[in-house]
Amino acid sequence: MHDDDSRDGTHDDAGKRELARLETLADWLDTRFRIPGTTIRFGLDGLIGLVPGLGDLAMLAPAFYLIVRAASLGAPLHVLARMLVNTSLDLVIGAIPVVGDIFDVAFKANRRNTALLARFLERQAAKRIR
Repeated sequence: MHDDDSRDGTHDDAGKRELARLETLADWLDTRFRIPGTTIRFGLDGLIGLVPGLGDLAMLAPAFYLIVRAASLGAPLHVLARMLVNTSLDLVIGAIPVVGDIFDVAFKANRRNTALLARFLERQAAKRIR
């Protein structure tokens, strides 16, 4: 084994495993369930967000966990900032009764954030290959 894990792919494998775990979390938060007879998907964020005031605040914990994990995987400041904007929009607009609930189902901030992280990790892997 090399001292530099990036040479033997260990770093890439660990990042892929962590991304898969975060994508599973985002699935539960944003797209786990489907309204029968439609293509509309929603998750725990949309369900718990129905609780006035507290629901959207409660969903900040897993959303921030995704951002913290992205930071630990080396995501740069501009990616983390975009993730924070997505999460902030989800919180602020999601807090508006009815409109916010529809927004939560449509916007899927956690899915957007894991997609940002996936793009970053793919670019990092491509740079190491060169």
